[in-house]
Amino acid sequence: MPLKTQADLGISYSSLFYEPVPPSARELAIKRRIDEIYTACPFYGSRKIAVQLRPEFGVARPTVQAYMREMGIFALVPGPHTSKPAPQHQIYPYLLRNVTAAHPNHIWGIDITYIAFSMGGCISPQFWIGTRYAGGWALSQTLEMEFVLSAVDNALFQAKPEIWNSDQGSHFTSPKYLERLQREEIKISMDGRGRALDNIFTERLWRTIKYEEVYLHEYASPKEAYRQLADYIRFTILTVPHPGAGLPDARASAWGLQAPCTCRPTLTNHSTLN
Repeated sequence: MPLKTQADLGISYSSLFYEPVPPSARELAIKRRIDEIYTACPFYGSRKIAVQLRPEFGVARPTVQAYMREMGIFALVPGPHTSKPAPQHQIYPYLLRNVTAAHPNHIWGIDITYIAFSMGGCISPQFWIGTRYAGGWALSQTLEMEFVLSAVDNALFQAKPEIWNSDQGSHFTSPKYLERLQREEIKISMDGRGRALDNIFTERLWRTIKYEEVYLHEYASPKEAYRQLADYIRFTILTVPHPGAGLPDARASAWGLQAPCTCRPTLTNHSTLN
């Protein structure tokens, strides 16, 4: 369609020539340091992080706040805005209070975190509480719904839990997400508002992935990040023993899991990744 015709349809003529500008090297460096500081001290808010960054980058607190919002991270302290569902979305009660994972596929948890690479990105895993398994995960340059649904589908390829826990973020209150769980007759659990520690098991997984893999490498592209994260998660599932959970083969046998290597990670936004 000619540009003039598109403009006649009410689209701003100048916006038709707009080309997105990738984040600068400085912005990526600042976001990486924010991510490192936050992972080490998840109770730090934008004020304390800005103080730590000021000698190195001369950055102001509003910039740190803007970057933290883009990265989807907030201090792990009780507060009114730690997780924001869409106003029209349904919220489910928290089902894990005084509950311990006691048998195969009892409880699963899901979350999203920021991973630093050349263009920035996010990762979403499905974490099986009690088994210490990442049952499915997806990597994306955007926070579009597709990559969360990919992680859900990958996990359900493995097995099905009784309880599925998440925070109250808009991805996890989305009808598309909830319909998948309801179709499988899974009990849906959501962290209480302001209760950041309700999802502590998955937060601990983030710390492990970042300190043992992400911070040790400089990913040149999203596809490189995807390959190395896939190798790391496969290594963790197949070879690393976990205190209280036993060796990988013993965990898989005791908890009735399929072979861990059948976990299928997903890289979304293929058409825009290099």
